[in-house]
Amino acid sequence: MTERSVPTSSPASPGWLSRLLLAREVSLVGLLLLVTLGTAVINPLFLSFGSVRDLLLNVSIIALLVVGQTLVLLMKHVDLSVSSTVGLSAFLTGSLFVANPGMPVPLALLFGLGLGAVLGSVNGLLVAYGKVPALVATLGTLYVFRGVTYAVVHGGQINASNLPPGFLGFGTGSVLGVPNLVLLAVAVLIGFAFYLRSYRGGREYYAVGSNSEAAALAGINVTRRIMTGFVLSGAIAGLAGVLYLARFGTVDATAGTGLELQVIAAAVVGGVSINGGVGTLLGAGLGALLLGVMGSALVTLRAPGFYQQAIQGALLLAAISIDMLVSRRAARRLQEERKS
Repeated sequence: MTERSVPTSSPASPGWLSRLLLAREVSLVGLLLLVTLGTAVINPLFLSFGSVRDLLLNVSIIALLVVGQTLVLLMKHVDLSVSSTVGLSAFLTGSLFVANPGMPVPLALLFGLGLGAVLGSVNGLLVAYGKVPALVATLGTLYVFRGVTYAVVHGGQINASNLPPGFLGFGTGSVLGVPNLVLLAVAVLIGFAFYLRSYRGGREYYAVGSNSEAAALAGINVTRRIMTGFVLSGAIAGLAGVLYLARFGTVDATAGTGLELQVIAAAVVGGVSINGGVGTLLGAGLGALLLGVMGSALVTLRAPGFYQQAIQGALLLAAISIDMLVSRRAARRLQEERKS
């Protein structure tokens, strides 16, 4: 009797959770269509080729950062240092191009990945091995990395004229009308989404965020998984820094400032729970796109800039409230099942 009750209750939870996540993603698509079509009715230029292209290019940087942030959030942690990693990676890559104008673009991308991984490992060591709360550790490295950037920049600036045409061409180029940066961001997002869904290492992120003690008892090396998550988040942020440089061409010590809040908002609005263990990269990507479309719509409609921040904050609060309600209902349901 007891052996039969375990398998029947086990699949019910994932099915309910899957339906909930699907409903969140469907609602995001609906809201996205509503904002897009509503703005296009008021101003048809909103859906012009140039406007859509610029929108996708701007969202691609956020969407790329959302991938790394999602890995960390799934483990019930947070990485606030991504914006400083973007800024430092962008400026140092630009400095490399100034010193070596003939440097191949793939080498620049690898440099950004490597630098980001090193910076991410600092966070990983503090959180995984030093047991410092992620909020405190990454807030500290946010300022430390930014301070290093100011020291390295020393009042200087990298301009588009200092960069080779091939690199700038990569940032503005496209394949069949789709910008290179968008294709790269989508490829990274799809690759990690498949990894999280289909491989044991990916599922371990959910297990650690759901219950780290139970994950450890199940044989998961929680410390190593947390370390890996922060290294990947840093590496992706480093890559985003190189793409940031390719996209804008001009960077200084303030490059990337404030991106961390946009990235966290996009992930949470997209259904990634701050309580860990819940969320998908598809939803997080949709969250990034939704915030990008809303920001662009407000600019198109000539609304004051503070409305964009207010809407982002409202969406973030709504998403967190929904997550809290869902968590309480899930806990209540689990207690009822145990009693029965």
